[in-house]
Amino acid sequence: MAPASLFQTETDPGPLVRVALERSLDAPEGLTYRAPASVGEVRVGDRVEAPLGRHDRRASGWVVEVDVAADISPDRIKPIRRRTGITLPVNLVALARWIAGYYCCPLGVALSAVAPGAVKHARAERPVTLLTRTGKRPTERLPPVTARVWEAAQALPEDAFPIEPRALVQRIGAPSVGPVNRLVRLGLLRKIERVRTPDLFPGSALSRTDRPATPGADRPTLTPEQAAAVEGIGATLGTFSPHLLLGVTGSGKTEVYLRVLERVIQAGGCGIVLVPEIGLTPQTVDRFLARFAGAGVAVLHSGLSMGQRRAHWTRIARGEARVAVGARSAVFAPFDPARGARLGLIIVDEEHDGAYKQEDAPRHHARDVALKRAQMEGCPVVLGSATPSLESWRHARTGRYTLHRLTERVGGARLPRVAIVDLADEMRADPTPTTRLAMLGPTLRGELSRALDAGAQAILLLNRRGWASYITCPDHRCGWTLTCRFCDVTMVHHRTRDLPAGGVVRCHHCLSEQRLPGACPVCGKRVTLFGAGTQRVEDELARLYPELALAGQVMRVDSDTMRSAKDYHRALEAFAAGSVRLLLGTQMLAKGHDFPGVELVGVINADTALNLPDFRAAERTFQLVAQVAGRAGRASRPGRVVVQTFSPGHPAVRLAAAHDYEAFAEQELALRTRASLPPAARMARLVVRHERYERALADARRIAEALERVRRRRPELRVRGPMPCPIARINDRRRIAVELLAPGPGDIQAALTALRNAGLAKNDAATAVDVDPIALL
Repeated sequence: MAPASLFQTETDPGPLVRVALERSLDAPEGLTYRAPASVGEVRVGDRVEAPLGRHDRRASGWVVEVDVAADISPDRIKPIRRRTGITLPVNLVALARWIAGYYCCPLGVALSAVAPGAVKHARAERPVTLLTRTGKRPTERLPPVTARVWEAAQALPEDAFPIEPRALVQRIGAPSVGPVNRLVRLGLLRKIERVRTPDLFPGSALSRTDRPATPGADRPTLTPEQAAAVEGIGATLGTFSPHLLLGVTGSGKTEVYLRVLERVIQAGGCGIVLVPEIGLTPQTVDRFLARFAGAGVAVLHSGLSMGQRRAHWTRIARGEARVAVGARSAVFAPFDPARGARLGLIIVDEEHDGAYKQEDAPRHHARDVALKRAQMEGCPVVLGSATPSLESWRHARTGRYTLHRLTERVGGARLPRVAIVDLADEMRADPTPTTRLAMLGPTLRGELSRALDAGAQAILLLNRRGWASYITCPDHRCGWTLTCRFCDVTMVHHRTRDLPAGGVVRCHHCLSEQRLPGACPVCGKRVTLFGAGTQRVEDELARLYPELALAGQVMRVDSDTMRSAKDYHRALEAFAAGSVRLLLGTQMLAKGHDFPGVELVGVINADTALNLPDFRAAERTFQLVAQVAGRAGRASRPGRVVVQTFSPGHPAVRLAAAHDYEAFAEQELALRTRASLPPAARMARLVVRHERYERALADARRIAEALERVRRRRPELRVRGPMPCPIARINDRRRIAVELLAPGPGDIQAALTALRNAGLAKNDAATAVDVDPIALL
C-alpha cells in the first residue's frame, strides 16, 4: 500500500474534482484536485483556492467537473484548500467552456472573465456609524449651542434618520460635531452601525421613490412595422431564434425590445439587454425601470463602483432581478435555470458597435457570445441597429436570421436632410488662411450659426482627440517628425492648463508623455503642428461663439474630459436639460442617444477612419456618419446634417448621407466576397510580440510553418504572413502578424487546435490570438 501523502489522509480522502485555475495554464480540462470533506460539498461552478506548483502557491480557480477518475498517481493529487463562497451557474460554466475553445484561451481565463472582479474579490463591508433619535427629552438645561443643535435635530423629518454625524452637522448648520457628540452622551441621540447600501442606479433619473410600481406604464401605440416585429419575435419565444431588427434612427427599436420583454416577464422568464457603452446605460435603465420595476432590474457595467456591481450581480444570482441591463459583461448575467431563473430573451442593441469586442484575452465578442448563450438556453436573441454589421446582414440575407425592418421614424418625424461638403472645393473657393486653417468650413459654420440663433441645439463630431496629431519640422529638407520613443506612431499634442506655454505631446497607445518641443532638434527651426482634434475645434468654437463658451453652454465630450462614467452621465444630462447647447466630441456621441432639441449635426471630418489600412474602414465610416446623423431631427422640427469630407464620392459617405444602408451593405459585401474577406470568410489573427524584432519574426515563422502543415490537410485554409503589423511597434515590443482565412469556422478551429497542441498559441503576453478580429492595426 502506498504511503499517505502530505495532502491526503485515509479518514478524509474526498472525491476528485477538476479545477480550471485563473492562470494562463492551457489545460483544457483543468487540473485534478481532491475535495476533502473539511471544505464541504464541492459543486461545478464553485470558486476555490488550491495549491499550485512545487511550492504550493495559492491559486484561485473554478470547479468544472466533479467525481472524476484520477489522471495522475493518487499520491500526487493535492487537496483544495477552501471554497471562496462564490458559485457560477452550471450554464455559465458551459458557456465559458465554449469561449475557451472558440477564442483559443485557457478555460480558467474564460471563467475569470465570466465573473466580475467585484464578486471574485469581495471584501467584508465596513459598517458606518449613524445617528438616530431616541425619543427622550433633555432632563437638564443644555448649553446654548447644544440646545440649538437639539432643536434643529428635532425639527428634521422622520425619514432624515438614521444619518451620519457629519451629514447631520452640515444639514442643521452646526458649528462642529462637538454638540452632536454631547447629545449622544446625554442619551438624546443614539449611535448605530449599519453596512452601507450602495446606490444601485447612479445616473438614473428615476429615484427610489418615484419609480412606477406597475409594469407596462407609458406604453405608446405601436406603428404597424413595430407591431409586426413584436409579433414576429414573440412567436419564437421558448426557442432559439436569431432576429435582426433593422430600423432607421428614431424608429422605435427600444419599444419593440420592451414589448417582447414584457411577454417574457409575463411568462415567468428573464431577459438580458446589452448596450455598447456605459453612457447609454442610464437612459436605457430608466426606460426599463419604468416598465419593469415590479420584476426587478439590475445593471452590470464597469462604470459602477465595486459595491454596486457586487450588489447587482448578487440580486440576479438570488432571483431578485429578472432583467439585466448593461454593457459587454452583462451577457454573463448569472440567471440560473436550476433556481427557476429561466433566460427567455437576449437583446443586443447597436449590435454593430465595436465596443462589444473584448480587447484582452479571451477577446470574445459579446454579440456572438449572446448568440451562443441563447442557443444553449433555448431562447430568441434580437440584434438591433440602424447600421448592422455586415456579418449580421449576411446572415439575414441567407435566412439564418429573421429580418424585421422599421423604415419610418415614430411620431411623424423625418430623417434629417444631409449635405455633403467637399472641403477641397471650399478651400479652392476661398483660399484665405481663415478658411484654409479653420476646422469648420463656411457651410458648416453658417448652418451652425443659424441653428444656435434659432435656439436649437447642435452636435459636432470629430473622431480624433487632442489639439494636433502631427508635429514636424517646417523644412521638408530636414524631414524631422516627432514620433513616440516606444511606438511606431506620431505623438499627439494636447494643450493643458498646467503648461500654458505649449502643453504636452502624448502617445495614444503607450500613454507616454513629454513637453511639446519649441524647435526642431535637428535644424533648430520652430516646429509646425498639423492635423486637428477635438481640443482645437473647441478653441475655434470659443472664438466663434464666445458668449456660449463663457456661459458654459459649449461642452467637449471625449476620453480626455470624461474621466469616469459619472462625468459622461452629467454631461449628457446637462445637454438633455438644455443647459448645454453645443456638444462637441468623438464617436462617444454617435451612439443611440435621443436628444429632441438637436436640429443640426456636423461631421467635421468624415475621413478620419476612411483611409486606415483595415478592410473594415469603409464600413466603420458609414456606420459613424449614419449614426451621428441620426441624432438630428428626432422631434417635430426637421433636422439638418453637414458632412465635411475630402472624399465626397466615396460610397461610405455618399450612401450614409442618403440613409441607404442596404445599398451600401450590398456593395461592400460584394467587394468582400470577391476578396474572400469576412463576412464572406472567417478569420483569425495571431500577433507575436517581443522586444527584439528577430525573435518576434522567428516565433511568427514557427507559427506560420505549423499552419502550413495544417493547410496541406485542409487546402481551403489560407495563411498570410508573417508580416509586420500596420503599427509595427507598441510599448517597445515589435509586432508580427500571421492571419488565417477559411470559408468556415471549422478549418480555423482545427488550425488553432493544432497550434495549441504544439504550444504555439498560448494567448499570453508574447502571443495574442484574436478569432474574428474587428481591427487589424
